This record gives sequence, structure tokens and C-alpha cells, in this order.
Amino acid sequence: MRDALRQLRGTLVFAALTLNTAFWFVPLFLLALVKLILPIPALRRAITRVLMWIGENWVAVNGVILAGSGSGGWRADGLDGLTRRGWYLVLSNHQTWVDIVVLQAVFNRRIPFLKFFIKQELVWFPLLGIAFWAMDMPFMKRYSPSYLAKYPEKKGKDLEATRKACEKFRRTPTSIINFIEGTRFSEEKRIRRDSPYRYLMPPRAGGIAIALSSMGELFDSVLDVTLYYPKGAPSFWGMCCGDDVPVEVTVRRVPIEAAMLAGDYDGDREFRREVHRWISELWRRKDRQLTDRRATVVADSASATPVE
Repeated sequence: MRDALRQLRGTLVFAALTLNTAFWFVPLFLLALVKLILPIPALRRAITRVLMWIGENWVAVNGVILAGSGSGGWRADGLDGLTRRGWYLVLSNHQTWVDIVVLQAVFNRRIPFLKFFIKQELVWFPLLGIAFWAMDMPFMKRYSPSYLAKYPEKKGKDLEATRKACEKFRRTPTSIINFIEGTRFSEEKRIRRDSPYRYLMPPRAGGIAIALSSMGELFDSVLDVTLYYPKGAPSFWGMCCGDDVPVEVTVRRVPIEAAMLAGDYDGDREFRREVHRWISELWRRKDRQLTDRRATVVADSASATPVE
């Protein structure tokens, strides 16, 4: 009976989240069509502001629904001084799809609505493609090494296209988020990839290089985010079912080094080495932080265990 009630709760919460998404997607999609059909810059900027408001309300209602399900205990440090009128590059470790829900909730209405770099091909995805475009998600065009070997004249065109896509952000405060590990962490993946970190996957520098080369001079700072789940990485379904999901979010503002703002990541070996050094230092610090926090939790748990 207890399991049946848990599954029922999960079904009802998931249904509520789905209805909330559908409720906000309808006006979003209609406004996206207007934005597409009427290429008037002032009108498009006004519509974009309304679309960001829609996105923020969608996130806020999702948070209320999940809080009502019983999932809570989220704690965030380092949010002081952030502003919705700033430009931020958000870097975070990645353990579960719940990360996205947590980050949206933590940063909602504190910084501009979070945006992801989207593959260029997804612009043609039914419904979602135009929604991504309307929300000003930056589309990223990347050519493979084999393609560039066959068509060397295309070298640098992908970065040029990405820079052009980011031009609109010069007028609108923006937050770009990137999970630079490229995948969710697991012990199996860590061993298979021979990661030098204990609780992190090796970071991939290509996406960061594109973001910094495209709009690095706009960013006020990098927000280095560390996500830690004291009870282990949760599942989204478990959260819907009301499982206790404590989360610790630590935000650290990191100034962007001038050397990171200009360079050819693909063609300049020295610049590529500098980008890797900068990211590796961020990741070593993050790994030490996670290691220390886990050790503290284990010690506290051991001291709280009664001795018979």
C-alpha cells in the first residue's frame, strides 16, 4: 500500500508538471510565431522579454509543485550580489537530470533566464526548434575534424556562425550554462575514462572556448557551481514521488582571465593549452571541495551512529 501511494503521488506530480509545461508552452509558441513572422527589431526584443517572463513563471510553478510533493531541503550559498541585469557563464558539475531542475530553481529571477548552447540541427525539430529560437538559445554549429580535412575552407566558419548568433546578447542580459563534463558522472564512467578526479568527469574545453570566444567580453564573471547530493544523486521520478532530496549548491564567482577572451582554440596550440589549464584548475578545486564535503558527511554519520 505504501509503494502504491508513492507511485500515485509521483503520477499526480508528474501530471501537474506536464500540465504546467503545456499551459506556458501555448503562449510561448504563439509569441514565437509572431516573432518569426514580424522581423521588427523593437518588437522582437519586446517579445523576448515576455518569453523570458514566461520561462521564469514556468520554473517558479514547477518549484511550487515539487515543494508540494515533499521534495525539499535545497540549500544554496554564494548567491549574494547576483543581478538579473548581468551577463554570466555558468559552469557546473553534472550528476543527474535533476541538476537542471535544481539550477533553474536556484537561479530563477536572480540572474537572466538560463540558456543552453543548442546544436544547429535542432532548429528544425518540430515545435521545440522554434521555441529554442524564440527563447534566444544560442545555436552552435560545429564541423568535425574529418569534415574540415575534406573542406579546409570551412575552418573557422563554425565559430563565426556562433559569434553571429550571440550578437543579440550584446543588448540583452544573458546567462549561458554549460555542463562541461559532457555527461553525467558515475563511478563506472570515471574508471572507464581514467578520470584524474575522484568525483568528477574530465572537463571538455571545446564548448567553453566557443562561449568565451563568441561573447567572453560580455560576461561579468563565470559562476562556478558545485552540486552535491548528501544522499546520492536522485532520480527525477523519485523527486516526483516525494523522496527526500537534499541538495547543496555552492556558487563561486570567478573573474575571466584576459587570455581566455581571444584565441583560436582549434588552430592555436598555446591558446588551447591555456584554456585547458584554466579549466583544470577550476575542476581540481571543485573535486577537493566535493571530497572534503563527502568526508565531513561520512564522519558526521559515523559519530551519529549509536554504539551498542
